[in-house]
Order: sequence, then structure tokens, then C-alpha cells
Amino acid sequence: MVEIITAEARIAEAKNAKTKLLLQGVPGIGKTSQLKTFKEPWLFIDMEGGDMAVMDTAVDSLRIRTWEDALDIACLVGGVDPSVSSGDFSNEHFERAEAKYGKREKVLGKYSGIFFDSLTVMSRLCLKWAFDQPECLNKQGVLDKRAGYGILASSMMKLLTHCQHTRDKHIVFVSILEWVVDDYGRGAWVMQAEGAKIARELPGIVDVCLVMAMEKTGQKDANGADIMARCMFTNADNEYGYPAKDRSGKLDAKEAPDLQKILNKIQSK
Repeated sequence: MVEIITAEARIAEAKNAKTKLLLQGVPGIGKTSQLKTFKEPWLFIDMEGGDMAVMDTAVDSLRIRTWEDALDIACLVGGVDPSVSSGDFSNEHFERAEAKYGKREKVLGKYSGIFFDSLTVMSRLCLKWAFDQPECLNKQGVLDKRAGYGILASSMMKLLTHCQHTRDKHIVFVSILEWVVDDYGRGAWVMQAEGAKIARELPGIVDVCLVMAMEKTGQKDANGADIMARCMFTNADNEYGYPAKDRSGKLDAKEAPDLQKILNKIQSK
């Protein structure tokens, strides 16, 4: 049954709305270290095996090595998708995920949000799985990579869209950002992921796209060199062409590199 949500109910719900956020940046800029800013418990989904930056941080983590594990975690996070009767995110899948990890409320109840690090690696896990699917073999039994990339795109977008509908948790997706030059010599900042469809469509799924980068502070050091500092770019109207956006309309064009404060600002009245 589909219910009409009244304007009053939506306004009340908005006070506790959870944000779906994409955090991008070049390797080593400090994306994973943003876990240190959180004041409440978060669950760190570690797919890169690169948690050295937060080894001294009190954060629970799950280490994911396969696409099947990623699907199970996403199902546990997002719950049952009422639009599917079988397969991924169905009631059967959810029961299987709970049997594997435990009841959702017991496993995830204490966490304010889920930190997926990173989509770059997740897409590689998905592509490896996709190439192993029987649909990727042509009539001669030879791998059809084009079919594999099609499976990758549909599977990844299905997982990301499922997480989008999570109402009780903040969701942060982390991704590497890279400078790509096309055949015509035109360059652009692009999310590093297998398959162009993911990088193209993910910004339409999340509420906020942040780009963490270095910028000149306007100050000089003793040798006359520019002093640089990290900041978060929040919208596409920036001089560097970073793919950022702020659907909340509450963020400044540049914010301090503190994800907790940014989430607080988005949730503020």
C-alpha cells in the first residue's frame, strides 16, 4: 500500500533526515581520515585494505573482499526492496544477510552512518564478478567484455540506488578522483571507477558531492612559497572544474575538511 505523506510529516522527518554523500579526492588527500571527525559511531566498510590512516581511530570496520559480500552488506544496510520478489535485495536476500551478519538492528543499530571506502575498489570487485557470469560468454565460449561491463553498470547502480533509500543512516561513498584527458586533448576531473556509467550517474543519486583538494591559502612561507591547505569544494561553480554539488543548499562553496561539521550543517534548520 502506498501512503500519502503529509507536508507536516515531511517537515518533521526532514529534521532527522540522513544524507547520502559522495566524497572524492586524489589518493593521499585524506578521504579515509575523515572518519576521525565523527562524534558518533560509524561503520567503516573497508574494501581497499588501506586503513593505516585510521589505525589509531576507534571505529568498527568490516573488510570486504568480494562483490557478493558487498551485496550482502548493502542489503543489510538498505533492508528489503519491496519492488523485487527474488534475487538481490529481496526478502530472501535480506534474511540470508541477517543469517550471515546478525539481525540488522543488533548489527547496525548503534551506527549513525556507513562509510564505504571505496567505490573505486567496489567497481573492480563487481567487474571481476561480472566477467565470471555465464552471460559474459558468447556462443563460442569466449569472454564478451562488453557484456561484462553491461552487467557491471546495472549491478553497481542497483546497489547504489538501494543504499540511497536507507532512511536511518548517513551514507558516505568514497572514491578516487583523477584527471582524464580525452582523444581531443580535453581534460576533466572524473571519478575513478570501472565503467563510465557509474561515474556519470552516481552524482544524480547522492544528495551531496564533495571534492577534497588542496588550495592556496593566500599566505606565503618563509621561502616565499604558497602555503596550501585542504578544503572541501561543494558545488560545480569552481575554478578547477571539480564535479561537486550540494542539493541541500546549506553549504558554502568551500567548507573546512571536517565531514562531521558538514553533515551537522546540512541537518541544521
